[in-house]
Amino acid sequence: MSARDDDIEASSAPLIDHLIELRQRLMRSIIGFFLAFILCFFFAKELFNLLVVPYQTAFDWSGIPTEQARFIYTAPQEFFFTQVKIAAFGGFFLAFPLIAAQIYKFVAPGLYKNERGAFLPFLVATPVLFLIGASLVYFFFTPMVMWFFLSMQQTGGDGQAIIELLPSVSEYLSLIMTLIFAFGLVFQLPVVATLLVRAGMTTAEGLAGKRKYAIVIAFIVAAVITPPDPLSQIGLAVPTILLYEFSILAARYIERKRAREIGEAGA
Repeated sequence: MSARDDDIEASSAPLIDHLIELRQRLMRSIIGFFLAFILCFFFAKELFNLLVVPYQTAFDWSGIPTEQARFIYTAPQEFFFTQVKIAAFGGFFLAFPLIAAQIYKFVAPGLYKNERGAFLPFLVATPVLFLIGASLVYFFFTPMVMWFFLSMQQTGGDGQAIIELLPSVSEYLSLIMTLIFAFGLVFQLPVVATLLVRAGMTTAEGLAGKRKYAIVIAFIVAAVITPPDPLSQIGLAVPTILLYEFSILAARYIERKRAREIGEAGA
């Protein structure tokens, strides 16, 4: 075997090791998600009842007894597949710490010590910010949206027909999942912005200079991914704009800290 062949074989060995490790990390993540999925499917009805609480809160706000809150399903398999979606949704949340840990363990050996120290806070901040956004949806935004829809009901009388809100289980689940994901992703804006600043791809002044475009984009995105009512759009656009302003402040803090460290190193 020639020296060139020896070099090629030596360089391919670490790649094979990385691929083997990647496979192991992926398998652990998939197994963790599958176990969490099974657990959540076993309690799918209880989880759906938990997701119904914001809808019942909207009934309280409307002055309607919560006993009148009803859901329907119009296809025999609809509620079953709704439970499958709930299990997948809950399984991902339960398995996320394991998945994030596997990602970090795979990436960390290739980072310097200071890079690992910088990366770890973002890994912790991501689920925390997502949970804050999801909590805002669960405790305030979904009840507000459903209260708006309930206000459009017609009770009848004076020759008018009765118009009653009877959401299907799949439509309600799709709505609340969309809102949770939308707010959860929007609350990642500070993480994304600070990572871009750390990577040198943008600056605090650059973010501030694009503020007017960010406001327009926030309302456009809110109009696309939320229900077609002004409350939903404003309810998502306003937190997005506030998070963008917070991202600018975080970027300025990072730049000041970096400048201070450079000054101390040069002194």
